[in-house]
Amino acid sequence: MCGIVGYTGKNNSVEILLDSLSGLEYRGYDSAGISIFVNQDITTIKSVGRLERLRNRIEKLYPNLYSTCGIGHTRWATHGKPSDTNAHPHTTEKLSLIHNGIIENYQAIRKDLYDKGYEFVSETDTEVAVKLIDSLYTGNPIRTLFDIQKKLEGSYAFAMIFADHPGQIYAMRNSSTLICAKNEEGSFLSSDMPAILKYTQTYTLINEFEVVCLGSDQITIYTSEKETRNPEWQTAKWTMEQAKKGGFDHFMLKEIFEQPQVLSDTIHPRIIDGFPSFTQDGINDNFWLHFNRISIVACGTALHAGMVGKAIIEKLSHIPVECDIASEFRYRNPIMTKNTLVIVISQSGETLDTLAAVRLAKLRGLPTLAIVNVPGSSISREADYTIYTYAGPEISVASTKAYSVQLSIMYLVAMKLAMTTGTRSFEEIRTLSKGLLEAAEASQQVLKLKEEAKFCAQQFAKIKDLFFFGRGLDYSLSLEGSLKMKEISYIHCEAYAAGEMKHGTIALIAPDVPVVAVCTQEFLLSKMIGNIKEVQSRGANVLLITKEGMEIDPELYNHRIDLPALDDIFMPLVGVIVLQLLAYYSAVIRDLDVDKPRNLAKSVTVE
Repeated sequence: MCGIVGYTGKNNSVEILLDSLSGLEYRGYDSAGISIFVNQDITTIKSVGRLERLRNRIEKLYPNLYSTCGIGHTRWATHGKPSDTNAHPHTTEKLSLIHNGIIENYQAIRKDLYDKGYEFVSETDTEVAVKLIDSLYTGNPIRTLFDIQKKLEGSYAFAMIFADHPGQIYAMRNSSTLICAKNEEGSFLSSDMPAILKYTQTYTLINEFEVVCLGSDQITIYTSEKETRNPEWQTAKWTMEQAKKGGFDHFMLKEIFEQPQVLSDTIHPRIIDGFPSFTQDGINDNFWLHFNRISIVACGTALHAGMVGKAIIEKLSHIPVECDIASEFRYRNPIMTKNTLVIVISQSGETLDTLAAVRLAKLRGLPTLAIVNVPGSSISREADYTIYTYAGPEISVASTKAYSVQLSIMYLVAMKLAMTTGTRSFEEIRTLSKGLLEAAEASQQVLKLKEEAKFCAQQFAKIKDLFFFGRGLDYSLSLEGSLKMKEISYIHCEAYAAGEMKHGTIALIAPDVPVVAVCTQEFLLSKMIGNIKEVQSRGANVLLITKEGMEIDPELYNHRIDLPALDDIFMPLVGVIVLQLLAYYSAVIRDLDVDKPRNLAKSVTVE
């Protein structure tokens, strides 16, 4: 949930660290801090609040600050409230350390260190880690880091500098990603590649339990067997331009408008001669032959994509599918039978609960297929097979384009399974493939509805509660629309299956209560009309999201937005865009921070 950066080289690390941290604020922005070498001594500066407060503090207290080596951190609080004291880095006389993750046994270690005379000033588990290292350190950072691995339980990525090793940065990881990178002027460390794209596209991945030493002109990696290995250098496909706003007011709006392109980039290479194909992902046709059950596991927005995937796979291939919240899946002792395929979905590829689901499935001997956006992420490296979505960097904390491409992969997987199992004819598969491509093109038309979405958002400007409902695929879509709205506008939202309204929720419907009725499934139209009547008759203010040609009495709604008329099965791909725009403009009208909503972080790397 936190962001880590480091730099050692020929240039001013202060500016590089602050600049790189700005590219990691989507991982957390409760507080920020840096530790740098100044005249061979460690100087630490940190501040509660956004990164700009840290920058202002540095400019005020340390004008013209210069250093060629340091580490930086942006925090999303887990242990201890946001404060200067709890902010990273945490320091002792021997070292300064930053951390992403959660140390589960920190209380026992804290008690042991307290008994040895160590005092603690913060509420964090990270301070326990830095003082544990301090207690074991005798001058050899590599040996000490391997030693503490035996004592720590939980997930962590650490970066640190030692007072007696100026110019060097040390790091290690367990379940939290770290990458090293380089250019001709120095070495870099980061939680994510977008943070350092301005400086380099050449990077290497750090494996679980490896320890790394970064010098200004050399990066040395020690394996879990304590042997050195050569870095496997790669070139990032993402560019700095992709990680900029590109003239849009917010990253979220930019990413909404990028959806037609990223859908095309994701779908087109995987439809060959009219049929879905995953050969470019290293998955041959035989892979799909023997599954009689599928389990989809994800969190948040990815879970909603999985829910649509469940419905589509069952409809097209007749294979039973379960869709689980990752944090529930791992603890409910799921029944995992032979010939079950476990599909996990994660934009970042670092979602800890989803990663745990991969590990559980592999422990049970089941094949795992990951749908992720970030190459080299933990989930992509541990799953048996990975399908990459081509969304590019998604900077806004609220996910938009990642959802759409996850959805597109779900359609392709469903079609591939249907083709393999023979539940759909080749001609039907061709028609579905064509329909998916048309849906991607139709997403461009939906963007033209932004003024209508803005108008509706203005009607929601002062509301405190909002309800979404739909049936079938529209229910899954309602869940995503509700999540987007609550994430960035802070309006209390609930989404319900429309048929469930009368089983309790309708008690909350009173005159002028706003309701978003998502109604795009033609075969469910008569049922939805009945549900809309139920809330309209009680005075609800109804916004109808439907598609062109659907005949619904205008007396039943206050405003109507028409989507392009596609086959029912593909309506979630276009319907979600209007819901994203509705949430976006609701937040803008309320003058909220759209890209960095309170209490949220992009990569959820803790339980």
